[in-house]
Amino acid sequence: MMWDSLLETGIYLVCAYVLFWIGKLAYDWTTPSYRVKEELVEKDNTALSVAMVGYFLGLVMAIGGVISGPSHGLEVDLVDVLIYGPLSIVLMNLSRVINDRLILHQFSIRDEIVRDQNTGTGAVVCASYIATGLVIFGAVSGELGGLGTTVAFWVLGQAALVLAGIVYNWATPYDLHTEIERDNVAAGVAFAGALVGIGIVVRHAVAGDFISWTTSLQDFALEVVIGLVLLLVVRIATDKILLPGLNLAAEISDPEKPHLGAGFIEASSYVAASLLIVWAL
Repeated sequence: MMWDSLLETGIYLVCAYVLFWIGKLAYDWTTPSYRVKEELVEKDNTALSVAMVGYFLGLVMAIGGVISGPSHGLEVDLVDVLIYGPLSIVLMNLSRVINDRLILHQFSIRDEIVRDQNTGTGAVVCASYIATGLVIFGAVSGELGGLGTTVAFWVLGQAALVLAGIVYNWATPYDLHTEIERDNVAAGVAFAGALVGIGIVVRHAVAGDFISWTTSLQDFALEVVIGLVLLLVVRIATDKILLPGLNLAAEISDPEKPHLGAGFIEASSYVAASLLIVWAL
């Protein structure tokens, strides 16, 4: 029995690494304007490295959702992996387009990451990939509702991320796009934490067995609203509780020297609060 379990585990790992390889090829194919190996090795492009870390972590989560779900036997599980794995790769790469057109829409993400090596932009893209992977994980981890259900939840998840970007920019006293475009890594890291936090909440909203669209959409809408309110509450609470007497927004948007540590503190507070919320729900 133990050997059978080890054999199945080995087969799943081989499938996962094959999908990883396909995911890398898909990334290269969808970014023909630059060579990843050249950017990472020869140009030491930290911004692209950070973005790709998010891509592969998101891909792991998406594939993990299929593997960790209810087992229906090795053959059926492998079919699910071979169907939902490539679908996850497609959705992960499409999320980059959503990022460029709707989340960080005031400048070119490609130019910021490749030409300017803007690590703040890389952090936001990284977080978007991770959040997308979390959403896909939740959508496929229960009794699968089908390809259409997975894609629909991905669309809803992307809409939640776009909405989070709008709410976040409205809630901050500085302009998010301006700060990130001026290579403010602290602003990018703080916003990245907010995106991951929303991703955690959305993953919880779409996880579990698919029952009906009415139930799923009600749960989704309720938890997304909770997550968006969380963005506003956490921003205030972090200032008052974690760093009394300091203004995080002022530290992050300091025109002379933005404080990266403040960005990490704000980002971690979003992630921590989102985890507490989903554990309590």
